Amino acid sequence: MAGNDWINSYLEAILDVGPGLDEKKSSLLLRERGRFSPTRYFVEEVVSGFDETDLHRAWVRAQATRSPQERNTRLENMCWRIWNLARQKKQLEGELAQRNAKRRLERERGRREAVADMSEDLSEGEKGDAVGDSSAHGDSIRSRLSRINSADAMEAWANQQKGKKLYIVLISLHGLIRGENMELGRDSDTGGQVKYVVELARALGSMPGVYRVDLFTRQVSAPDVDWSYGEPTEMLTLRDSEDFLEEMGESSGAYIVRIPFGPKDKYIPKELLWPHIPEFVDGALSHIIQMSKSLGEQIGGGKPVWPVAIHGHYADAGDSAALLSGALNVPMLFTGHSLGRDKLEQLLKQGRLSRDEINSTYKIMRRIEAEELSLDSSEIVITSTRQEIEQQWRLYDGFDPILERKLRARIKRNVSCYGRFMPRMAIIPPGMEFHHIIPQDGDVDGEIEGNEDHPTPDPPIWAEIMRFFTNPRKPMILALARPDPKKNITTLVKAFGECRPLRELANLTLIMGNRDGIDEMSSTNASVLLSVLKLIDKYDLYGQVAYPKHHKQSDVPDIYRLAAKTKGVFINPAFIEPFGLTLIEAAAHGLPIVATKNGGPVDIHRVLDNGLLVDPHDQQSIADALLKLVAEKHLWAKCRQNGLKNIHLFSWPEHCKTYLSRIASCKPRHPQWQKNDDGSDTSDTDSPGDSLRDIQDLSLNLKFSLDGEKTGGSGNDNSLDSEGTATDKKSKIENDVLAWSKGVVKDTRKAVDQNSSSVKFPSLRRRKQIFVIAVDFDTITSLAEATRKIFEAVEKERTEGSIGFILSTSLAISEIRFFLSSGGFSPSDFDAFICNSGSDLYYSTPNPEDGPFVVDFYYHSHIEYRWGGEGLRKTLVRWASSVTDKKADNKEGIITAAERLSTDYCYAFTVKMPGSVPAVKELQKVLRIQALRCHAIYCQNGTRLNVIPVCASRSQALRYLYVRWGVELANMVVFAGECGDTDYEGLLGGLHKSVILKGVCSSASNQLHANRSYPLTDVMPSESPNIVRAPEESSGIRNSLEQLGCLKG
Repeated sequence: MAGNDWINSYLEAILDVGPGLDEKKSSLLLRERGRFSPTRYFVEEVVSGFDETDLHRAWVRAQATRSPQERNTRLENMCWRIWNLARQKKQLEGELAQRNAKRRLERERGRREAVADMSEDLSEGEKGDAVGDSSAHGDSIRSRLSRINSADAMEAWANQQKGKKLYIVLISLHGLIRGENMELGRDSDTGGQVKYVVELARALGSMPGVYRVDLFTRQVSAPDVDWSYGEPTEMLTLRDSEDFLEEMGESSGAYIVRIPFGPKDKYIPKELLWPHIPEFVDGALSHIIQMSKSLGEQIGGGKPVWPVAIHGHYADAGDSAALLSGALNVPMLFTGHSLGRDKLEQLLKQGRLSRDEINSTYKIMRRIEAEELSLDSSEIVITSTRQEIEQQWRLYDGFDPILERKLRARIKRNVSCYGRFMPRMAIIPPGMEFHHIIPQDGDVDGEIEGNEDHPTPDPPIWAEIMRFFTNPRKPMILALARPDPKKNITTLVKAFGECRPLRELANLTLIMGNRDGIDEMSSTNASVLLSVLKLIDKYDLYGQVAYPKHHKQSDVPDIYRLAAKTKGVFINPAFIEPFGLTLIEAAAHGLPIVATKNGGPVDIHRVLDNGLLVDPHDQQSIADALLKLVAEKHLWAKCRQNGLKNIHLFSWPEHCKTYLSRIASCKPRHPQWQKNDDGSDTSDTDSPGDSLRDIQDLSLNLKFSLDGEKTGGSGNDNSLDSEGTATDKKSKIENDVLAWSKGVVKDTRKAVDQNSSSVKFPSLRRRKQIFVIAVDFDTITSLAEATRKIFEAVEKERTEGSIGFILSTSLAISEIRFFLSSGGFSPSDFDAFICNSGSDLYYSTPNPEDGPFVVDFYYHSHIEYRWGGEGLRKTLVRWASSVTDKKADNKEGIITAAERLSTDYCYAFTVKMPGSVPAVKELQKVLRIQALRCHAIYCQNGTRLNVIPVCASRSQALRYLYVRWGVELANMVVFAGECGDTDYEGLLGGLHKSVILKGVCSSASNQLHANRSYPLTDVMPSESPNIVRAPEESSGIRNSLEQLGCLKG
């Protein structure tokens, strides 16, 4: 009930009617407390987070009741409700304490195990310094590039960037985004983030060295929104780019690219976008590939120009960026803007909604999982303030500030981290445009200096404010905030009212949003405003406080100018301020600041040094700071000068320069088959020289597999311990896949003739459509039976060769060999095999002499990012043992390592008692706490556990085939059951079509998906035209394919 001061009035009324209460009938609460003060009780016991608006309505009804007896009864009932609130508050506090204690114990246990695995005592260097703008991969605040401090420095930096042609992708999915006339505040999804991402794209597009910036968002063609949101592409007008016109090209600049996904004619809130994320990813992937090829023709010498980074904004875009980054093998950046765990904690504290109700309303658990996945996949996480790192990101399993410092110290010493990774936390405050701001000089009665000959009329808002003041010449203390209890405006008014020297020296201006009538405001805002008005009356501040009812957004700069003209001060007294953009705006206009010491203002003050920080709860501290700045003119002038001198550090050029330097520190990654170290062209060629050069060591990249055993590749050796070996291996892999892409296939000892059939694989490149069998049976016999029925449904097209097949499964390649032989299938019946839940990719070979399978080792290089290797394997084995130990009555292992089924990129475990193992979310939590990045998947109805790289999955393997071989996702049809392995949700949605076989794998739902972090229904696309249900019969399957338009009737 923060700020609901009206509560005091009716609580005091309870005291007033005390004698009217029959002592024998009075409540137990009143009798037990003796001299009971409801006001004091409420203030001391009831949590400020409650906003009991219904309590206020009850009080209004009680006031209107004429019967004293009925009125007394209502007031007593209200007192009971307050008491119940206090009980609820204590219960919530207890639950919060339990959650924090549990999280702390899990963190400490994970940290101990991680340090034990790294098997070294901590040195002084590993203790690290304060959490902040630091990296688990090397750099800190001290080592980052120096800030721009002059136009000459900017020019020097710009000259260094010349010659670079960077392509950057930004993603912001929800809300309505356009370059001009943004409808900020139209709804909760169209707010500050929309303005930020558009300005960021515009500013990056204006930077030297940046050729193109694409801002991806959702295309909305709904009747209730403007037509401009349905335009596929919008070019953003760049500012201050005249100096770099020579770098402009055909496709250069910054663009808003709108990808159609979700309901075609409906604008939906962000909470309902989750089922449609795969569709966006597929559409964005198609655009990036086409744009990369186009840029390659313009500036890349014929080679594709891949994005240097993909930057997701907010959880939904972070989830999308993680999938795109993995599909393209390029670095990912993430900005949370608002974090789900922090919001969940706040909502639970309020106590108005249960956890289930919160998740149903906000889809909060899906959002939190997306943020955890963003931590798993990101190279850099960009924050605005240190507070965001220390108080918000540390709530996540995937980020531990203490372990991050240990990993950073080890990397600085060039010591192995045993497969553990942490994203870099980079503090980069939002940028602002300052070129149009002219700091105000002169007195209130005089004109601006330098304009005596051509005086300009005062802005209308000046008169609107100054009409409140008896003496408008006095310095103005300016506060600009909505009437929200968190903004702490009432404390500011009290501080001003009770400090006579301050009242004599200054006026107070409160810009509290726009209002027509108090009765039309929300109850919370109305209560704050009424409290302010009562305080003005209490301290007789008439003629000294201004509180205009209306102002336009365009008036805000003029309000800052007026305050500066009167030699005033800007104040932000909020209890907690996440960033504090108004402080930067005020400094740009020459205003010293007084700001809360909680949150972002601390970072702003450290840079600008243009004011004082105060405790927002200390009324006297606020008054003293304001009086000090107003009374001491030399201090006021110094703070003003410091702010104007340092304000460029928050400009968009500075923001982008720091941003680009962060990107430059990332290890470059891109689809590696495009790379050729000797500089030769990577396009198809018939050159004999190329063929002879490239067939060397092809077995390292496309190795024919005869028995399904481990094929080598990247092994379990930690890459940090064998950098030289890894480099040699990578070079060989790059050359080998390059050879294969040119149509060269060889035996381990001899080259194959260019005219042989082997040069034509993978044959899926020739297919008009690809059918993906991804039905998750727990027996090979059932899988074989379903496969035969699918084959029978399309026997004609299969014989013609227009349809190819891919088997996508959790099985290992050795089990697939058994599946083929026992089911009467030939390896050539399938074009590809996605094995081990998406961690291995094999192709069939048409020539029996070459062996049945060939493994795509370039796929391994594509997914190996942040793969934990041996360190991960040891942790998993220890975890499996701990699960067994907890079941003291079980002598045999509940879960044991399946060495025969494991590969270099998939650690397999056999689960003997599926009902006794922890849910997959618990295992994922254990691994994230230890900074191990991977996917854990329960398969085959819970009898197997596969742990694979974070960039790998069965759905990502399909996207790899599109990126690698050009197999269109829209031409794929995925066959799945009604449920399946715990990666089942990734199989549905996207541009491909899906056929769900009725009654198949329905039992897996209860076994594997009962303890999910979020309900499966939150992410399953409903009423999608690309998804149909079919009976498990060949005729029914064919009818469903005809319904999807895949086959002709």
